[in-house]
Amino acid sequence: MRVPILPTLVVAAAIATMIALGIWQLGRMDEKAALIARAEQALQMSAEVDYPRSPDARDEVLYRRTSVDCARVDGITTVAGTSERGEKGVAQRATCRLGSGESATIDLGFSRDPAPVSWDGGMVRGTIAPGGRIVASEPIAGLEPLASPDPRDLPNNHLAYAGQWFFFALTALVIYVLALRRKATRARAD
Repeated sequence: MRVPILPTLVVAAAIATMIALGIWQLGRMDEKAALIARAEQALQMSAEVDYPRSPDARDEVLYRRTSVDCARVDGITTVAGTSERGEKGVAQRATCRLGSGESATIDLGFSRDPAPVSWDGGMVRGTIAPGGRIVASEPIAGLEPLASPDPRDLPNNHLAYAGQWFFFALTALVIYVLALRRKATRARAD
């Protein structure tokens, strides 16, 4: 029996791609572990940083303390949130125009009431969380405190993803070998 060239090349390319994705996930696992370690160190730093104007620069100061002056509130919405005590409800989130002109998202505090609160802006001290939003250290507008951003909440499941890609590659190989065997068995029977 002859091994079909084109299907074999396609399966080999697919398996190579899956293995490469598994290796890439292993590299991402190390990168994520370093990011979490850096974020945990940032939580221990007491000095405030200026809120970066550039969204890319905000990733460099995640979990650092900052303070901003919300010169104008462009809107307030609610998103799912957790209180400092672990209760589930909503986080009241304001979109602010800062004095320097850039925009910032500020989680003002926790509430069980999903109706947006009224707040006219002002000084806010908080922690820079993923996405560049600021989680207020002290609740604003009569709200309860939100849970502080915690880098340990960042998922690092890249080892599981790598294992899945390697398993997919092995499964593709086994299925292809079984298909070739079945084809060979049928060819001998004819």
